[in-house]
Amino acid sequence: MNTSTKQTTRLIRLPEVMHKTGYKKAWIYRLISENKFPKPIKLGARSVAFIEIEVDDWISDTISNSRTAS
Repeated sequence: MNTSTKQTTRLIRLPEVMHKTGYKKAWIYRLISENKFPKPIKLGARSVAFIEIEVDDWISDTISNSRTAS
């Protein structure tokens, strides 16, 4: 595969997820527990990160659903 066409997968930490969504930590984890938000991946014993494209897709879907619900 040509590296110039390969999309980079970026991992983001919780503070960036909170900034992108406007949600606090507790609400994000509540949505995760209800399967309404992308689950983080485990990086280590006490470390997780989110896949940026999954969070961005969730934000886009939320906006679309908000616009069509009217």
